[in-house]
Amino acid sequence: MKVERVSYPVMTPSAARGLLEAILWKPAILWRVRAIHVLAPIVFAAFRRNEVNSRAIAPAQAVLDNGGPVGHYFADEDRAQRNTIALRDVDYLIEAHFSLTARAGGADNIAKFVDMFNRRVAKGQHFHQPYLGCREFIAEILAPEGAPTPIPETRNFGLMLHDIQFGPHGNRPVFFEARLENGILRVPPLPGKEEAA
Repeated sequence: MKVERVSYPVMTPSAARGLLEAILWKPAILWRVRAIHVLAPIVFAAFRRNEVNSRAIAPAQAVLDNGGPVGHYFADEDRAQRNTIALRDVDYLIEAHFSLTARAGGADNIAKFVDMFNRRVAKGQHFHQPYLGCREFIAEILAPEGAPTPIPETRNFGLMLHDIQFGPHGNRPVFFEARLENGILRVPPLPGKEEAA
C-alpha cells in the first residue's frame, strides 16, 4: 500500500532472491526461486514508526560542480507516523537454483558457484547484510540441514509480487496467483525467461 505498510503472508520470491544474492551475487549467475517452505506459523505484528514524508533530493549538478548553497532539511518539520503490519518470527527454507548468464567467463561453471555459495553460508558470510522488507529486520541465513518441516497449512493468498522485470522502456511488476500447499509456496517460472533444468 502507498502509505501504510502491509506485508504479504509469506515472503515474496523477489525477497527470497534478494536473500540469496546477499550471500552470492555475481554477474555470471541468475538466481531463480522454485519454492518457499514456510517453517513457522504465519503471525502478524502491528506497530507505528516515525517516517519522513519527502524523499531525499540530491543537490543540482551545478551546485556539485561549482559550489554554492544547499537547501537545509529538517526532519522534525516533515515527520509522519505510519502503521506497519509485518510478519514476525518467520522461518523459511528457500528452494532455488541458478543458471549462468551471457556474462559468464570461460572459467565460470555451476560447480564453482555452488561451492562458493555453500562455503559462504557455512561461514556466515554475505556481500551485504540480508534483511526482510526493512533494513531493521535482519535475516539470519543458515544451511538447510536440520530445518523443521513446513507448517501443515493450505490456503490461497491471491495475487503476489513475483519480481520486477527491468527494461529500457521502464520497469514492470510481475504477479502470480500464490497458493500455500501443505506449507510450501510453489513459484512459477517468470514469463519470458528461460529456466535451467
